[in-house]
Amino acid sequence: MTSEAVVTQVVVIGGGQAGLAAGYYLRRAKLDFVVLDAQAEPGGAWPHGWNSLRLFSPARHSSLPGWPMPAFREGYPPAQHVVEYLTAYENRYELPIHRPVRVRSVRRDPDGLRVETDLGDWTAGAVVSATGTWWRPFIPTIPGAFTGRQVHTVEYRGPEQFAGQRVVVVGGGNSGAQIAADLAEHVDLTWCTARPPRYLPDEIDGKALFDIATTKPGGIGHLGDIVAVPPVRLARDAGLLTARPMVDRFDGQDVVWSDGTREPADVVIWCTGFRPALGHLSPLGLRAPDGLIPTTGTRAVGEPRLHLLGYGNWTGAASATLIGVGRTAKAAVAEIAADLS
Repeated sequence: MTSEAVVTQVVVIGGGQAGLAAGYYLRRAKLDFVVLDAQAEPGGAWPHGWNSLRLFSPARHSSLPGWPMPAFREGYPPAQHVVEYLTAYENRYELPIHRPVRVRSVRRDPDGLRVETDLGDWTAGAVVSATGTWWRPFIPTIPGAFTGRQVHTVEYRGPEQFAGQRVVVVGGGNSGAQIAADLAEHVDLTWCTARPPRYLPDEIDGKALFDIATTKPGGIGHLGDIVAVPPVRLARDAGLLTARPMVDRFDGQDVVWSDGTREPADVVIWCTGFRPALGHLSPLGLRAPDGLIPTTGTRAVGEPRLHLLGYGNWTGAASATLIGVGRTAKAAVAEIAADLS
């Protein structure tokens, strides 16, 4: 690549599931595009999850547009099955993915939007940001200082890392419940949640979640926070998932609660979620005080040539899921095609 910007109609930033769904519809629309992926290998965030991570749904309900995920014989597919599917998907549709390419910034340019990377620049009439949230883990501020080890969900791989240690898992969502269940028989576990754990009915899986999220006012929030996948269900029913209130402060090696009780801990695992990875869009000056970019559908209000895809309900109901991202990708590409025509 030369120092002069390469011109294309659309640049997609991110080669995970959202970027692939966008690529599928861009290919169908016969637009000239590239997908820039910062990762060295296919699969988006899926290769970086913990070893026991599984989907919430059978393969048939976890597919990107155009091609169903191959069946998995033993329950819900593991992360590696998803990685293999996404790898085959991008090859099947011959998506023009460049990797590893790290996007540094997106700026307005007389010829469109200029995408600046560590391997040169592209100029496009439209940009789809599909960078997700995995790359921006969130850890809340807790008073005091903890002198033990602290890790986030992104660093967790399995219980062998912590065997026999005193481990505090913080977070009452799906990752907190799954990691607590994974650890329960291997460590001295304390699980802390902001409110008592709310399990969805056992029969609810990812397909039902998608249906509810996209058809019911208010989504799934009234049903619960935790999908009772088999490992979580087994640990819960065995009495191994007893949650304590949220940590109030740290004092050296101790975790302290608001009533003054304390426990020593070797490790704190933060299962406290993520924030959208939007740093590359900072030069556009689009963020609202809450840190998000105002959108109409997926289109940025302050820059109509920019679409944001796959960040969750903010940019489309269930759009952070394999089964859900196709709907918003299709709508975004339809708008882009109309603009560029």
